[in-house]
Amino acid sequence: MSGEREKMLQAIRSAVAAGNRGAAPPHPDRNGVGYQSAGGDALERFCRELAAAGGTAHRAADAKEAAEIVLSLVQAKAARRVLLGGGLEALPLADALARAGVEIVRTDEGGKAEYFAADVGVSGVDYLVAETGSVVMLTRPDQPRSLSLLPPVHIAVARREQIVEDLFDLFEGSAIGSAPLPACVSIITGPSKTGDIELKLVTGVHGPGEVHVVVLG
Repeated sequence: MSGEREKMLQAIRSAVAAGNRGAAPPHPDRNGVGYQSAGGDALERFCRELAAAGGTAHRAADAKEAAEIVLSLVQAKAARRVLLGGGLEALPLADALARAGVEIVRTDEGGKAEYFAADVGVSGVDYLVAETGSVVMLTRPDQPRSLSLLPPVHIAVARREQIVEDLFDLFEGSAIGSAPLPACVSIITGPSKTGDIELKLVTGVHGPGEVHVVVLG
């Protein structure tokens, strides 16, 4: 038993010494502590940071194209059941999914069992943070936290005007800073990740293994 324990400890020491970076991209230069801004084009910065965090950004010219992108992602995953959140009424999405033979479960209708059985979760967002490539979702009845946590693939649909440049802007210059907070504010930066086991980065353990963000505009 002591030999196995020593092997495990040695693996941890080696991972720490190596920095546990693997093939991950280097951390971007944050120019010190404090406000960072987006450095020019906020949407371009968001897409770049999301990619660095392991997510995928898709740009759409209008609601029709956004719905087509979502449908293509759902079909690429061979998804049979989609958990559909609120804030997506402007997209011709429900009809397109139904025509493709995909079962739709709406967050204000389904229960815990239906949430766990969903192959893909599709949501709106409240904000995007360009500095970190993060999706921000405030909980409400049609947008529960489980929408972005339980399905193995999360597709978020946003508008360009929902982008804030920096985390400081999120809390100081947006509605989050001027109104009572909801029960939960989720700041999602790429797919779920953990390094709990031997300090090795594993994706998709405590949440979605894929995060896609479709941005209109």
